Amino acid sequence: MNRKKIVQTLQIIAVIYALIGILFYNFQQQIIFHPTVVEVDSNYGFKQPYKEVWIADNDVVKTHLVQFTVRDGLQKGLVLYFHGNRDNISRYAGFVEKFTQQGYAVWMPDYPGFGKSTGPLTEAALYEQALQVYKMARAQYKPEQIIIYGKSMGTGVAAQLAAVRDCKRLILETPYYSMQSLVGMYLWMYPLQNILHFKFPSNEYLLKVTAPISIFHGTDDGVVPYRNAVQLKTVLKPGDEFIALEKGSHKDLNDFLLMQQKMDSLLR
Repeated sequence: MNRKKIVQTLQIIAVIYALIGILFYNFQQQIIFHPTVVEVDSNYGFKQPYKEVWIADNDVVKTHLVQFTVRDGLQKGLVLYFHGNRDNISRYAGFVEKFTQQGYAVWMPDYPGFGKSTGPLTEAALYEQALQVYKMARAQYKPEQIIIYGKSMGTGVAAQLAAVRDCKRLILETPYYSMQSLVGMYLWMYPLQNILHFKFPSNEYLLKVTAPISIFHGTDDGVVPYRNAVQLKTVLKPGDEFIALEKGSHKDLNDFLLMQQKMDSLLR
């Protein structure tokens, strides 16, 4: 290959590199988050008993919170559930029963732009939303009655909340070490520290969590690879646990007997 062709090839590579970087920088929110909006006056019609609550900062920022309830005689505490990056609460409502059967109410907020919630979707906004939900919960529950639960993308939000507020336990399902490390598995050639809007440094937050931590992750997870999540072991304190589910994927961990048994023991 002569010098001219080498230069042309390098120029093409540089253009492709720049184009991919520009596209990711400008469209990363659409890549990471996949919300489904529903009409404010629509009815979810969940099978579990529930009520809908609003937390309004102003006319623009409004959090829609679904509170799944249990009978007073059965109530042990509350699970603050921070869901994944797709659709809205309706996608995750099916997981509520395992908590309510054990006597735990479940409060599940939709992120800004998801479901009926409104407002700008930023990392700081997600943390502030979680804090407002926690403050509302503290009006009814003691910290030792509150379990903070994060699923997939929501594990970063849950980890941050547990790092700044007390709770009974932090449970993470299919978490990532950090969003930067996860994206870096595919876009390692870019300066992600500078261009990534959503960093979710769960590894840093877990170091500050004083409550017991339980992590569930499948070894065949195709969304958050096991090799990324297993790095969280390095930041766990004595008494915390990382439960690996052999052959588990990103979506089916609740079908595994090991997770069912472990969750039963944690909630009992």
